[in-house]
Amino acid sequence: MTKPPKPAICFDLDGTLVDTAPDLAGAMNAVLAHFGRPRVETDAVRDMVGYGARRTIEKGLALTGGGSAAMVDEGLPLFLEHYAANICDQSRPWDGVEAVLDALADEAVLSICTNKPEALACALVDALGWRERFAAIVGGDTLTMKKPDPQHLTETIRRSGGDPERAVFVGDSSADSRAADAAGVPFVLLTCGYADIPLSEMVAAERVPSFDRLPDALRRAAPAIW
Repeated sequence: MTKPPKPAICFDLDGTLVDTAPDLAGAMNAVLAHFGRPRVETDAVRDMVGYGARRTIEKGLALTGGGSAAMVDEGLPLFLEHYAANICDQSRPWDGVEAVLDALADEAVLSICTNKPEALACALVDALGWRERFAAIVGGDTLTMKKPDPQHLTETIRRSGGDPERAVFVGDSSADSRAADAAGVPFVLLTCGYADIPLSEMVAAERVPSFDRLPDALRRAAPAIW
């Protein structure tokens, strides 16, 4: 009898595994300074994350007086250059993340599905010393689509060696929730992350306020795959 593949656990990155808002705020403020705009606080940037750098810049410009598509085009390389140079200056994993990843490693295949550009996602993971923890890291520019497109999620799971029918996705934003719902993959919502809409509006099989609650939530979300 063929042994079924290990369960696949796919994670979003920003706001789910790592509190990256301080360094993203630094990049956002570099763009705003370029346009003579006031700075934004880190907490404000947490509400701008989830759909990629371009959307983050759009929201930052909107918050400080508005901006055109041409301004976003001009600001994007500034944002990416600043962020790449400071990718893990102040970013830190949420409490308990590494212990949970270690606990899950023997029984599941782990991957990252993020709208962050792949090179930046890999640079952050490398800076944290996490590369060996994940079987696949798929960024927002790796494929021709990104979250909330469900194929971004299912292809990440497949690249990790997992099966989307034996998978769970862990995230914090509407892009994550929408991708999981469309893919038919059970979703666990980390409620301490970067929610861009009210938490009550996100479809989730389970909701957890912190990582120490995650292992039990994964089993409740998809009991048949364990």
